[in-house]
Amino acid sequence: MAAVTAAMVGDLRRKTDAPMMECKKALTEADGDMDRAEEILRVKLGTKASKASSRITAEGVVASHIAGNVGALVEINCETDFVSKNQDFIAFADAIAKLVGQANPADLTALSNTDLNGKSVEATRTELIGKIGENLSIRRFTRFETEGKLTSYLHGSRIGVMVDYTGSDEQVGKDVAMHIAAMKPVALSSDQVPAELIERERSVATQKAAEDSAKAVAEGKSAQSAEIVTKRIEGSISKFLKEVSLLNQAFVKNDKQTVEQMLKATNSTVKAFTMYVVGEGIEKKQDDFAAEVAAQVAAAKQA
Repeated sequence: MAAVTAAMVGDLRRKTDAPMMECKKALTEADGDMDRAEEILRVKLGTKASKASSRITAEGVVASHIAGNVGALVEINCETDFVSKNQDFIAFADAIAKLVGQANPADLTALSNTDLNGKSVEATRTELIGKIGENLSIRRFTRFETEGKLTSYLHGSRIGVMVDYTGSDEQVGKDVAMHIAAMKPVALSSDQVPAELIERERSVATQKAAEDSAKAVAEGKSAQSAEIVTKRIEGSISKFLKEVSLLNQAFVKNDKQTVEQMLKATNSTVKAFTMYVVGEGIEKKQDDFAAEVAAQVAAAKQA
């Protein structure tokens, strides 16, 4: 069997950009034949992508692109924070944001089938999985096309905001985008807050009122009337709506006025916004390092 040297591994890595250990395995399997090793890697890249597809992608980046009155915000996920800083991964995210703006795909399926530099987005994603060695996924995107103005704000690469607004002062748009990243409103106005969130808050307020009433009775005090309880619950809902709707929030740069008051003072309006937080709502895998090491030791003993 031909000896596999570090130089050979390095040459194959430069030629294919595959992970170092994969290059070494391929060369060993190919008995040092560089061309055969490259063929083996090409086969394994697709296999690697298939195996990786079941792994959780809770890290990643938010990328944005604006061209005139068209803009896009996308979230691209990977498995580790390390890969989220990889330049090829970042370039892929930026390319997808630009493509969403240009191609206007209807959904993620349509986006996967859209051409990106001569290949489909899905083919490009699969190749990048093989190159980087981690599962990658395009989680979501929003496309804007407006008669007004667009601005975006990226807090690092993990929080991204795009705002559709009107007004002569571009700083207002930037300030609103930064405010959204900081305060994380769920809707533009209180009447746009999702009904399920309101009902969840109502349930909490109702339970709290019931507990307070039971505590009062246990202490020998009179229970509050149904009318007072109802007012307390509705008061809690009203407070909640103000806290989660953008226009009603206190403006971060001047908490003496609401965002709505600030916009009115600057003759500006906000028509819509989108905010993405990387991994939001994705259950991350909690690795047990000790168990992992123990499993590797046991496997080594059995080999």
